[in-house]
Amino acid sequence: MDLEQCRWTPAGAWEPRAPGRLRDVQLALVFGGPAALKDRSLCGQVAAAYPDAYLFGCSTAGDIFGTEVSDDSLVVTAIRFERTRILGRSTRIEGPEDSLAAGERLARALDSEGLVHVLVLSDGLHVNGSKLVEGLAGNLPPAVTVTGGLSGDGPRFHETLVLGGGEPEARTIAAVGFYGPSLSVGYASLGGWDPFGPERLITRSQGNVLYELDGRSALELYKTYLGPHANELPASGLLFPLSLRTAEGCTPVVRTILSVDEAESSMTFAGDVPEGSYARFMKANFDRLIDGAVGAARTSCEAVGSTSPDLALLVSCVGRKLVLKQRVEEEVEGVREVLGDRTVLAGFYSYGEISPFTPDARCELHNQTMTITTLTER
Repeated sequence: MDLEQCRWTPAGAWEPRAPGRLRDVQLALVFGGPAALKDRSLCGQVAAAYPDAYLFGCSTAGDIFGTEVSDDSLVVTAIRFERTRILGRSTRIEGPEDSLAAGERLARALDSEGLVHVLVLSDGLHVNGSKLVEGLAGNLPPAVTVTGGLSGDGPRFHETLVLGGGEPEARTIAAVGFYGPSLSVGYASLGGWDPFGPERLITRSQGNVLYELDGRSALELYKTYLGPHANELPASGLLFPLSLRTAEGCTPVVRTILSVDEAESSMTFAGDVPEGSYARFMKANFDRLIDGAVGAARTSCEAVGSTSPDLALLVSCVGRKLVLKQRVEEEVEGVREVLGDRTVLAGFYSYGEISPFTPDARCELHNQTMTITTLTER
């Protein structure tokens, strides 16, 4: 596997050089701020530099370029595989109620023969990520793994875009299938948030929309906990996610808010919040957030053995970035320390992360985690 990575910044220049030095590229990962991704001249340069590559990426809440995190930039990571075949597919999504079917459509559009892994990027605002994962993973061969994330729009929650072989578009989900026995894939997802307050029963919800906790308005209760931050919803909700437990002994998943409906007194989350589940408010712990990123890096490289992986795709949540602020690069630097200098680091800050927690767990949508996918050709 050969790789080339470059970044365009609002200053108007590519670093360390313009894309196109690497030839015969099959896949180009493109992550950037919404404005940069919509810039046709920029994407045109990438397409011209890699004429045979499938362009695959999304808008972000921050771009990862090595150990640097930047906003409003465009990061391109070109990949030339030696023994791995790829296939890209995309579909439109009408809204959260179409999420399960959209996942099913993508899974069926991918050739299952020789498929080992699927990387998926989704619209971040008009999707129920839990149902998307259910539809996708449930219609792939059992041994095929799935990782990826939901596109972002900084803290604005206005428009997210996905690039799947053509123009970047809203309400789009794209996937790339990786084929062949030569590819080793590792993955892990860890958080680092601390719970506070009592655990509460979800007494009224529908899909990913939450109405009541313990028989009380969930939105009003949430506002009570947020205090002065309540006026900044939904963005401030990224600082105080919910931990969701569906049954005794199950590993909790974390959910963050996508939107608030004052008239309905409801909150819409990135994934399911089922009635009968238990929810608990969470708050940030700086050191544990960074430790979570390091732990994910360690677990994700177990599958590739003693050598460092060729590529690590990092998908971290925008909520972590808002909390860590000027310390945000520390979590990426922690990943670098684990994986070593040989590994190319690429990725973005998202509205949701898709991965199993560990190699033996089922794939789920997560929020507020650092999710890492490592790729190596043997």
